[in-house]
Amino acid sequence: MTSFYRPSLLTAALLCAYPATAVHAQSNDAYLYWGAGVGQSRLRVDETRISEALATQNLVTTGIGHDERHVGYKVFLGYQFNRYFGAELGFFDLGKFGYTATTTPTGTLTSSFRVQGANLGLVGTLPVTDNFSLLARVGAQAARTRSNVSGTGAVVVANERPSDRKNNLKIGLGMQYEVNRHLFLRAEAERFRVSDAVGNDPRVAMYSVSMVFPIGRADTAPRRAMATPMYDPPRAQPALAPMPAPAPPPAPMAQAAPVQPMALPAPVPLRRVSYAAESFFSFDSTQLRPEGMRALDTFVSELGNTRFETITVQGHADRLGSTEYNQTLSMARAEAVKAYLVGTRGLDGSRIMATGRSESQPVTLPEDCKGPMSAPVVACLQPDRRVEIEVAGSR
Repeated sequence: MTSFYRPSLLTAALLCAYPATAVHAQSNDAYLYWGAGVGQSRLRVDETRISEALATQNLVTTGIGHDERHVGYKVFLGYQFNRYFGAELGFFDLGKFGYTATTTPTGTLTSSFRVQGANLGLVGTLPVTDNFSLLARVGAQAARTRSNVSGTGAVVVANERPSDRKNNLKIGLGMQYEVNRHLFLRAEAERFRVSDAVGNDPRVAMYSVSMVFPIGRADTAPRRAMATPMYDPPRAQPALAPMPAPAPPPAPMAQAAPVQPMALPAPVPLRRVSYAAESFFSFDSTQLRPEGMRALDTFVSELGNTRFETITVQGHADRLGSTEYNQTLSMARAEAVKAYLVGTRGLDGSRIMATGRSESQPVTLPEDCKGPMSAPVVACLQPDRRVEIEVAGSR
């Protein structure tokens, strides 16, 4: 007997609902997309219903042969509201199926049918990494079945070309890999409940792979452009003036030459450099991007021979999202910068301190970025999402 996956509606609902509690508003990547998929459809023939239908003609079913697998395909158009939710409209062709039932008195009932239709539903996305996500979908389907039915011997068929339409629930689970911002790959398992047009309602499972093509998606998430961060090197301090020679005593006498003061290192005042978080990290990530590594390489090179006493790395977030989430993210990003400065650039880790400031020290004012979460608000708050490095030391 063909096996079918049985996804719980509660599981699907939880997968769809979970991201709503974890949305961090540093991305509002809304876009249209279209796609196409192909795979294998598997049908479970309802043998009990077939036997009961034949029994109404005083026939006993002695055996049923199945043709339960066929190639299926689908095309779809969707809209991704944000990183976690989308809606999708699609057309599917589950393929052609059939069965042959033998009876006593001697006879056969042969049925073949094709199922096509449309579906509309919600698609929930649960990001696992920057590129890999889990999918769960729930929605409605409208399927049309066209059948060819024939009987021999004792089996009498009243309608040899019946057709039927069936509306039902459609659910599915899957996973998605973002190859780049203009191409995704999906693998999914979906369940349909259809009609065979002769009174039976078999279940069909479709296992497919799809290619998804976003339409008009920006190459990067919307953010306010910032000037390339530059480290402000310490300014040279004026040399200390030598102390004046002591006044000669009243009576002439031999005196030792005055002691010249020792040259003291020129103190370097506190310096701060600020980098946009998006130039260092991908969305929701604490792994340094190559652009961030290059900026830190430039920072270390510009330190030159400065003997620093302390370097403080501070991570900052915007006011969107929960305080606990922002604190965890900003602290982890500051630690990532410190780890690079110590592990890759060889700076003294005992003199570098990493701290997370959450959204407690914004650059923007409360009246600057008003309104609910949207692309303009996210872009307006971009200066608040930053990494700052403070240096104190001497030449």
